[in-house]
Amino acid sequence: MSEHSLSASRVIDAPADAIFDVLSLPSRHRQIDGSGTVVSGDDQRLHKVGQVFVMNMNGEHMGGDYVMENTVSGYDENKLLAWRPKPQGAELEGWEWIWELEPQGPGATLVTETYSWEHASPEARKAVSFPLFEEGALEHSLERLAAAVSEM
Repeated sequence: MSEHSLSASRVIDAPADAIFDVLSLPSRHRQIDGSGTVVSGDDQRLHKVGQVFVMNMNGEHMGGDYVMENTVSGYDENKLLAWRPKPQGAELEGWEWIWELEPQGPGATLVTETYSWEHASPEARKAVSFPLFEEGALEHSLERLAAAVSEM
């Protein structure tokens, strides 16, 4: 853990393209979410920086159901996928989810998930108690991602 981010890594027994296939489809994020807050996501595959997708969420920290608008902030097919979420209709922004994939041979990939609030606005820092999620949630997401990829 750094001052403004949490990260977890795991080697998953699958090629990077199979893992990226799961990560780049928001409708599969509920299947891999280790925080228990994702309800559903768009069916449109992510394919470029600047693309916006919506996630339906639920969490006590937001008083129940809410919607997040996510803007893709990093995209390098089979290597990197990142997005910056914000509550729908709000100006709060600046935190980021980053997934990095590094091949470890023909059938294994080192996957690193990072939750960063380094660029969170002052307003977001007042409204959100960072980190909102524990490192264990990231580790759980990596476990769930490994299970999701093995089902393919």
